[in-house]
Amino acid sequence: MNGIHDMGGMDGFGKVDAPPQEPPFHSEWEGRVLAMNRVMQATGEWNIDVGRYWIETLPPAEYLASSYYRKWFVRLERLCVARGLVTKEEVAAGHAEGPGRKLRRVVAAAEAAALLSRRNYDLPSTAPAIFKVGDRVTTKNMHPTSHTRLPRFARGRTGTIERIQGSHVYPDATVAEGVERPAWLYTVTFDGRELWGPDADPTVKVSIEAFEPYLELAK
Repeated sequence: MNGIHDMGGMDGFGKVDAPPQEPPFHSEWEGRVLAMNRVMQATGEWNIDVGRYWIETLPPAEYLASSYYRKWFVRLERLCVARGLVTKEEVAAGHAEGPGRKLRRVVAAAEAAALLSRRNYDLPSTAPAIFKVGDRVTTKNMHPTSHTRLPRFARGRTGTIERIQGSHVYPDATVAEGVERPAWLYTVTFDGRELWGPDADPTVKVSIEAFEPYLELAK
């Protein structure tokens, strides 16, 4: 979907100044939010792509005003309400008001450390890869209403297949259709001027990871 989360290539937001030594968490609650999100994802109620989509659907003003982990906190609260795990009244009260819905899977405390590692999203391919290294491809000028990993700045642009990354879970289908379907994933490299126009630095190149459904052979 198009939204404020997709800020690549947008002007006017100023320089990103990353502190040289930033702690993993600025406050204790941020670590707790990370833990709660990882545990809930491990229950099988949703996966990483659904979680990303629910951050993307935050209202623009709230998205821009929220810190990284506040977005995670609001996402978790909204998903738990939407999936019937809690009610809005229980969230407001800060405690349960009745028996909760049974989770798909209960996560044991002994599994906690492993939850910090992401699962492997490789899937066996169902067909040969359409493109090969060196092919010139054009990304589709698409504007889906659901989740996609193709950024706006790279849509309708022509680049070169640099690498085939294998077959992986196609995130667009996971969110829009609720299925984990395989799709080939490629590294596609673009010249800076192809993305940003004639005023861009001619020495700049940008690479993105693009799933096969996003691409077609350049004409």
